[in-house]
Amino acid sequence: MSTKRDYYEVLGVTKSATKEEIKKAFHKLAHKFHPDKSTGDADKFKELSEAYSTLSDDKKRAEYDSYGRTFSGGAGPGGFNGFGGQQGGFDFSQFQDAFNQGGFDMGDIFGDFFGGGATRARRGRDISIDIEVSFKESVFGAKRSVLLAKMGQCDTCNGSGGAPGTKVNTCKHCNGAGKVHETNNSIFGSITTVQPCRQCKGTGKIPEERCDTCRGEGVYRKQEEIELMIPAGIEGGEMIRLSGMGEAAAGGTAGDLYVKVHVTPDPRFKKDGVNLVMDLSVKLSDALLGTDYKIETLDGTEDLTIPQGVTHGELLRIKGKGVAQGKGKRGDLFVRVKITLPTKLSRSARGLVEKLREEGV
Repeated sequence: MSTKRDYYEVLGVTKSATKEEIKKAFHKLAHKFHPDKSTGDADKFKELSEAYSTLSDDKKRAEYDSYGRTFSGGAGPGGFNGFGGQQGGFDFSQFQDAFNQGGFDMGDIFGDFFGGGATRARRGRDISIDIEVSFKESVFGAKRSVLLAKMGQCDTCNGSGGAPGTKVNTCKHCNGAGKVHETNNSIFGSITTVQPCRQCKGTGKIPEERCDTCRGEGVYRKQEEIELMIPAGIEGGEMIRLSGMGEAAAGGTAGDLYVKVHVTPDPRFKKDGVNLVMDLSVKLSDALLGTDYKIETLDGTEDLTIPQGVTHGELLRIKGKGVAQGKGKRGDLFVRVKITLPTKLSRSARGLVEKLREEGV
């Protein structure tokens, strides 16, 4: 390509996107624009693959972010000769390395076309939610309970779909194999794929009497309370992934739950890595002579010594009162001194200041 769009723009993600977000974005778009789909677009798919092969590799992504191109080989300008040929076919060898380097499972996209003799396990839908935590909870960590309405495994039949105690027979549709072979026509000719049996949902067994609670599906929509552990030191906008806590799938595995955390700002404190920073207003006389102040930290009241002659903007450290790091470790709290100057002076105070000026202070 003589001119290239920004890789992040191609995938529809921001420059701060995580690897998982980049993978999900590519997965979604690749399904849509794959050449064998009715919505397919060979040039668009080539562009998506080039962008993903770069952004899914840490080294290439760092080079791209710094220089607008990569120097590590693989995807790049002219790196994909891709689609075409005499019959307009698609050369998968052009893309194999790109997918493998990004840890991407090609079967996720091409499973509909290339069975390879293996079945893809059914998987429930992923769920994403947002929660808000206080600044203090983001520093120390917290436990939260959320109530979700989602597809879950039936408690009555434990996901089998059969009434408790009912007899279970071998599925006649797949002869107990739990999978069936299906032949589809594509640009590559007739391709045989292996799919989970729809009759028994891949289990190879069918109960004589179905479960009344889930109507034989093994799953149903219900409310479920889930406990979340908010890790100490989490930043606003970070995502927590709970594997297997998404929606259940009959005869398969549950999806994942993604929790995006929003942190409520605190007017007193700011994070600086594992440390906290706060401002403290100090009177001019206290700054000149020194004294002790009581300050409110996230742990409670602390005594802070203001040294004689402290300067405006100087940082005073209180050890171990910063962000929790686990195993009893904490960052520090830094107190930034803000010397408050009086707006009006009494006659006696003015006289004292004039004497200080005479002394060169």
